[in-house]
Amino acid sequence: MKRLFLIEFEKLSANRSSRILIGAYLILLTSIALVAAIRFDIGPVKFHIAEQGIFNFPYIWHFNTFIGAWFKIFLAVVIVSMTANEYSNKTIKQNLIDGLSKREFLHSKWILILVFSGISTLFIFSVSLILGIIYSDYNEFSIIIKDLEFLFAYFIKLTAFFGFCLFLGTAIKRSAFALGFLGIWQALEGICYGMLKWKSPAWIDAETVFRFFPLNAMSNLIPEPFSRLSAVRTLANQIGENITGSNQVQWLDVCIVLVWCFIFYSLTYRLLKRRDL
Repeated sequence: MKRLFLIEFEKLSANRSSRILIGAYLILLTSIALVAAIRFDIGPVKFHIAEQGIFNFPYIWHFNTFIGAWFKIFLAVVIVSMTANEYSNKTIKQNLIDGLSKREFLHSKWILILVFSGISTLFIFSVSLILGIIYSDYNEFSIIIKDLEFLFAYFIKLTAFFGFCLFLGTAIKRSAFALGFLGIWQALEGICYGMLKWKSPAWIDAETVFRFFPLNAMSNLIPEPFSRLSAVRTLANQIGENITGSNQVQWLDVCIVLVWCFIFYSLTYRLLKRRDL
């Protein structure tokens, strides 16, 4: 495992664009902390975001993982471009000549995916813990460790998304086209959902079927956190809206995404095994 990681690390360190994207990604994750500095003082109206409860434990785990997940596209570009470069630069062929099996080559990519997901999760944990200690109104240990499952969901979400990107990069072999297809797939899921809502028979529940679509399943892992804020709930009640739905990690969604991880791994290996490299 160490040997496979070192092979990928050497490729990564030699790619300047990848280093820039990773640096930009970590900077953006850190920028979540800048939200705490946003303050509006307009006459008698004083508004400080940090005082609205978004950095309170345990809510901060939910909020920061939801926001941090939006930046995953930076690492997705790194994975897709590195996979495409394996073909354009013939490094995959050289790796196989040097004695690396196709399964070991795939494992080296998945090790990189797990490292990216793990470092990102650790980064989100560190930033959230620091912000929570500084700004949270609740610092009891039992409250701090509550809702930590959002970090696990965040790790799984990134792993599945990067696994999907690896599969697309392997199948298409051109980074621009692979990323373009990723956007097309997102649109196709939305179109399929709309068709299910419109044309499906009464015995088919569109919401249940849509729950199993890969990108939507990943999105469902961390539901939007804003409806948990008391200010949002108060506003909704005032205009006669009733906020429903779960704001917690659903373990069925975790299982669905883990199954998709296995599918992406298997499909990628099947492609590598059948393809003449």
